[in-house]
Amino acid sequence: MDQAKPFRYIIESVTQDGKRFRPSDWIDRLSSWDATFVQHRLVYSERLHPVNIKGEKCLAIEPELKDQAPAMYEQIINFARTNKLKVHRQTPDGEMTEIAPDEL
Repeated sequence: MDQAKPFRYIIESVTQDGKRFRPSDWIDRLSSWDATFVQHRLVYSERLHPVNIKGEKCLAIEPELKDQAPAMYEQIINFARTNKLKVHRQTPDGEMTEIAPDEL
């Protein structure tokens, strides 16, 4: 049975001061940490994956990543904090609220 997720984190490729973060492929790089190869193709996990929101590629962190892979979760959160990336909490209905890095 699929339970409703309380929220997930969405990390934008934009810094808190509005600048585009480089390198541009950082989302794919971090998503690959939890990916697998199936028939010679990279398949992103349901816990950590790229998403497209309003035409912008973002990184989605599902809540189970924190419990199932805490070290990976902490590395990703520290990456977002260190690089001052915009982070949002997204509810199942799609509503997003920007949060401060210290709320992660």
